[in-house]
Formats: sequence, structure tokens, C-alpha cells
Amino acid sequence: MLLITGTIRLPAHRVANALAVMRTMIEASRAEPGCREYSYAQDVLDPGLIRINELWESRDHLDAHFRSDHIAAWRANWTDLQITDRHLQLYETSDPQPT
Repeated sequence: MLLITGTIRLPAHRVANALAVMRTMIEASRAEPGCREYSYAQDVLDPGLIRINELWESRDHLDAHFRSDHIAAWRANWTDLQITDRHLQLYETSDPQPT
């Protein structure tokens, strides 16, 4: 399993414009083989800070995700949405266990 967690930032006034683009990205990513979880969430105390959480079954699945049309379209929107400060970390983990 691969866990990706981190943040991106955009101006708070651009969040409303970003929602449709983020929705398309999330829905397409969740439909990919090997995607167990894919979500974006706006930080409650820091508008414009978007928290990212992804869980992938394997490196092959993640690599296919990076080659997908929807991720290319998502990245093509970054300039218009003024997305900056992309900070993501990848962790290798075992299968998630309930706590």
C-alpha cells in the first residue's frame, strides 16, 4: 500500500472556482484500478489550504494514475487556479487496520 498525504495552496477566493475541477479529479481518480481512497479537504482554520489524502494498492497503480488524462487536465488548471505550495509525502504501509 502507498499512502500519499499533504497539501496544496490556492488563494481562498479561488476555492469556489476550483471545486468543479477538484470534483472531476477526485471522481476520476476514485474510479481507477488500485485506488482505495482519494480525497481533498479545505482546512477549517486556513482557507485556501487543501489537504490531500490518497491510498493506492501498488506503485504500478500510482504510476498509471500519474499517466492518466485526468491528472494532466488537473495539472493544466493549476496556473489558472493559482495553485502553489504543493507538499506531498509518500509512505509505504501495510494494509489499513481498524483501530
